[in-house]
Amino acid sequence: MEIRAVENQPNDEMVVEGYAIRFNEPAVFDIGGTEYREIIAPGALDYADMRDVPLKYNHSDHVMVMARTRNKTLELIKDEKGLFIRAKLADTTAGRDLYTLIKRGDVDKMSFAFTVDYDNGGDEYDRKTRTRTIKRIKKIWDVAAVDTPAYDTTSISARSFFELEREKERKALEREARRKKLLIMTYL
Repeated sequence: MEIRAVENQPNDEMVVEGYAIRFNEPAVFDIGGTEYREIIAPGALDYADMRDVPLKYNHSDHVMVMARTRNKTLELIKDEKGLFIRAKLADTTAGRDLYTLIKRGDVDKMSFAFTVDYDNGGDEYDRKTRTRTIKRIKKIWDVAAVDTPAYDTTSISARSFFELEREKERKALEREARRKKLLIMTYL
């Protein structure tokens, strides 16, 4: 997973985005020379508590919170790929430092802290493949830009304001084209 910085934001906002969770993409752990896997299933977030989630650096409580869902500086968007995040980093020394490291590519991965909802069939384990599948997450405690992720397919990055605007415009044009096609098909 990667995280990226979004450049040229209005009022010099430092916006980063990426995937903190990627569904069906395993994390591989080596424990005593034996490989184990963990996968987050697509429905795992359906009932997860994500009301007050901070964005941190390396999950650290020793660094200031960079953004938060509670004050709408952090968006968590569940889609078909996983959990996409978009954050406006705080204009603090820590926020500027993290933005710079993401923009340079020094920090380009993400992680998440969570609890499994064991009361509702939260996980299952396949002994043959040594794979744990997380089927239901109870709470997301934080998402984090990290140096070394457990799930290597996560991402975070910076993007320019103009790239974001072009993407919004492209998606709007695609939606309009689909709508027109559906209208034509309806009346044929």
